[in-house]
Amino acid sequence: MSNKQHDNNYDTSEKTRRTMIGGQALLEGVMMRGARSVAMAVRSPNGDIELHTERLKPRSVASKIPIVRGVVSFVSSLAVGMSALLKSAEVSSPEDETPSKGSTAFAAILGVLLAVGLFIALPWFVGWAIKRWTSFDNVAVISVIEGLTRLVIFIAYLSVVRLMPDIKRTFMYHGAEHRTINCYERGLPLTVENVQSCSTKHNRCGTTFLFFVVIFAILTYALLNWIFTLFVGYEYLFENFFFTLAIRLVLLPLIAGLSFELLRGLAMLPDNKFTNALRAPGLALQKLSTCIPDDGMAECAIAAFNAVLELDAQPNKPTIDFFERDFAAERKKLAERLPDDPQDADWIYCHVLGKKRGELGGVSVINVKLVEQANAYADRLTAGEPLDYILGNTEFCGVKINVDKRVLIPRFETEVLVETAVKEIGDGAPRVLDMCTGSGCIAAAIANKTKAHVTAVDISSDALEVAKTNVDGLNVTLVRSDMFDNVDGKFDIIVANPPYVRTGEIDGLQPQVTAQPRGALDGGDDGMKFYRIIADNAADHLTDGGIVMAEVGYDQAAEVSRLFAKIGACEIVKDLDGVERIVICRK
Repeated sequence: MSNKQHDNNYDTSEKTRRTMIGGQALLEGVMMRGARSVAMAVRSPNGDIELHTERLKPRSVASKIPIVRGVVSFVSSLAVGMSALLKSAEVSSPEDETPSKGSTAFAAILGVLLAVGLFIALPWFVGWAIKRWTSFDNVAVISVIEGLTRLVIFIAYLSVVRLMPDIKRTFMYHGAEHRTINCYERGLPLTVENVQSCSTKHNRCGTTFLFFVVIFAILTYALLNWIFTLFVGYEYLFENFFFTLAIRLVLLPLIAGLSFELLRGLAMLPDNKFTNALRAPGLALQKLSTCIPDDGMAECAIAAFNAVLELDAQPNKPTIDFFERDFAAERKKLAERLPDDPQDADWIYCHVLGKKRGELGGVSVINVKLVEQANAYADRLTAGEPLDYILGNTEFCGVKINVDKRVLIPRFETEVLVETAVKEIGDGAPRVLDMCTGSGCIAAAIANKTKAHVTAVDISSDALEVAKTNVDGLNVTLVRSDMFDNVDGKFDIIVANPPYVRTGEIDGLQPQVTAQPRGALDGGDDGMKFYRIIADNAADHLTDGGIVMAEVGYDQAAEVSRLFAKIGACEIVKDLDGVERIVICRK
């Protein structure tokens, strides 16, 4: 009903604003069609505007031939319009059953038959009844009556269907479509306020096109009647209904082509008394096919219009389907939500998309469900929850480590401890004891990189459950023990990353740190509690020449070295920031 006829002979330059973009009202939305693209904006049940864009096929040679191009445009508009209506239904009423292709085709056929019956067969029947049941047989007058009947049926049809609530809402979106195009053609910024100040009528409206079709049908069929009366006899048309119907259907493409040319020509002509008079009946009929839209409908129309403008202007811009978003835009928005560390947005999207960070540049569109998931993660992050807990894993020494609130999140500095141990192990297969294993990250990394057999120890059964998921299939044995209490045998290397934060300093740390297990942070009043235990017991669990390696706080290396002196000679290794981070002591 609200299809606009589109002239694809125009480019997207400022050569003309009047023929660039047309549109159509949808179920709870608007479709806009430009020179090379189509966009649909539909309001979903949750209130969001969902957008669908697609590229149009290059126009054919037939689209350049006068009159023929009108038929091509009409058929194309019907095809695109029907597809758009079905797509909009999937968004506006997702819980309703989507019609199958077969039922859709059947409904389309019924619609065509209804249109033929109402606008071709029924008016002819009125003329036939007058001639059959009265003595009146003036062909010219009967042709006029037939034409007027067709026009009355058209007006009555519009008047009746607009009383239906759903159709009225569609006509309101039709009004929003017209207002948006008018706003653009007036050169105004496309804001809701500006759009709502514009007219709901438009010179290129499909309603005007259908009015022209009715008028040309009246003239063409009257001419047909006159020709047959002159050369064959009107009785032939009167007595051969199916022949009459067939020949009138054959003439429909010509009528559509002529109507298109008139619509196109009037749209291009400047305003004056003559053109305004020709436009007036079609514009008057638009009072029946358009209604005043609300602001939300105007927003839909603006969204569709802007999408078409962008797509026509940017040949390489990706198209999107309903419930998809432009990934670059969503990536930027998420980064802006996380000003403290915008890179966290990339890690969130790496997780939800299952991609590496370097692969994000190749992503053009993203499903809205994944966007919602990413935003939910961002909400938790801004509330103070650590990103690694949100994602459920982190990368440590090239190994993916599962983490949650039961364990400490592996720190980058701890990779220095692993690298030092791996270098010491070399090609050997020593026995390694990992004290305070937590997530098992150190044990997993060493077992992945060497032939060592690792015994990983922790007092927390919860932590060991997490560690089990990280060392499964590796040469690692898990032991629940309060430090050395349940540890048997001797080891070539003992590695440890014990709690070393001073008790009084924990509450002053960042929320993402204090959200982690306090027991994995608290090293006692001076932070040395667990280093003393290691210093007192490590020698009994080391082979001759065995080594203890422990990560320490930024200002603890000297004190830990003093404690470990009872084991043997100590040395200190700095991290990449130059901080004394690892104390090594050889028995």
